[in-house]
This record gives sequence, C-alpha cells and structure tokens, in this order.
Amino acid sequence: MSLSVPQTDDVDIVTVVQGDFFVTADPNVIITTVLGSCVSVCLFDATVGVGGMNHFLLARQGDVADNDLRYGVNAMELLINKVLQAGAKRSRLEAKVFGGARIINHATDIGASNAQFACDFLQRERIRCVSQSLGGTNARRIRFYPTTGAAKQLQIAGVSATIENAQPVRPVRSDITLF
Repeated sequence: MSLSVPQTDDVDIVTVVQGDFFVTADPNVIITTVLGSCVSVCLFDATVGVGGMNHFLLARQGDVADNDLRYGVNAMELLINKVLQAGAKRSRLEAKVFGGARIINHATDIGASNAQFACDFLQRERIRCVSQSLGGTNARRIRFYPTTGAAKQLQIAGVSATIENAQPVRPVRSDITLF
C-alpha cells in the first residue's frame, strides 16, 4: 500500500513500499522508495505529464498469482496498464530503472536477476530505458517526479558491502540527480 504524507508547499510525498506501485498525473507529487536488491521502474510520458513507480522483490517464480506485486512480471504489467489508463501513450513511454544491489553475499545474486529482468522486460515491450542505476553493493533512496520524469538518487552508505569485484554503479545518462 502506498503511503502519502502531505508536505509543505503543496507537495505530497508518496512512498512506494515493497510489492506496490503508484501512478499519478499530479505535478505536486513526488514518489519515493528505498531499494536494496529490489528494483523500481519509473515509467512516464512527459508529454502528457503522467508517470508512476513500482517496487518489486523478485523477477519471477513459476506460476505467479495475477495480483502478487512482489514479482516483477505483475508489477511491470500493472504499472504499464495504469500509466496508460491515466493518459500516457505507449509510443511515448520512457523508463528509468534503479536498484538490484547485492546487499548480502548469497549464492544467488537476486539483485542482478531483478535488474536483468527489468531491462529485458522493457526491451521486449519496446519501452525505451533512458537511464538506469543498477547493481553495486549500496542501497538507494529514489525520488521520482512522475509528471516530468526527473529522478534523484541517494546511495545509502553504511550498508555492508560483502562482495568482491563489484561492478561500479553508473547511470546510462546524466539526468539522474545524486543528492
């Protein structure tokens, strides 16, 4: 369930928790989340000023219940459908993808699997990924401005970095503001 916390200056901060998503065309809304191995896709159509964010925990797992947003396949389908229902045009959809860190050293790199799933899904659906910040060993706090597509990222220090030879996190383009 998304939590909306009214802020000063007529801005609302909406927090998207694990297994959830939020879509809006309100220019006074900022969507935020905190990610570790989870992934969030920020999807938007800046022409009409509508966008949304999801937050999924696992790429996919066998037969997934249709409404289980913990899994990427459902979270992506619902996010796309809701953004289109809110007025976006599919041909103008753009995405920014965040998360997929390897926070703890497991045999399976869940973060990498989540990140790969999101990128593959967007490619299959022919939705252009305009920027991404995936992988690494740090958690991230994301702020997304859904009507413009602007995004800010804060890497959270102090999270135990337990893998060796980690790949550096690098955005595809420089339109992600680090704060």
